[in-house]
Amino acid sequence: MEEAMAELRRVRTERLRWHSRRALLELDLVLQRFWQKQPEALGGVQAEVLERLLAMEDHDLWELLSGRQDAGDPVLQDMVALLRQPAGSF
Repeated sequence: MEEAMAELRRVRTERLRWHSRRALLELDLVLQRFWQKQPEALGGVQAEVLERLLAMEDHDLWELLSGRQDAGDPVLQDMVALLRQPAGSF
């Protein structure tokens, strides 16, 4: 049972990695840096929040990640802060 759950988390994380590939270079760089610092599978809540962010249009997501706009939702804002962390600070 644990192996099946771990496999589901891994598959979900890989799907999120794939959806992190964006057309906007700045987003692509931020998200690549995040995945380099986050090699293991994401937890359920983190994965759900990241899915919500990745469902956004590139320019709207960039407004959040660049700090030009506030997410308004504390849970989203926490993930945005995690994504914005510079390399080596996880």
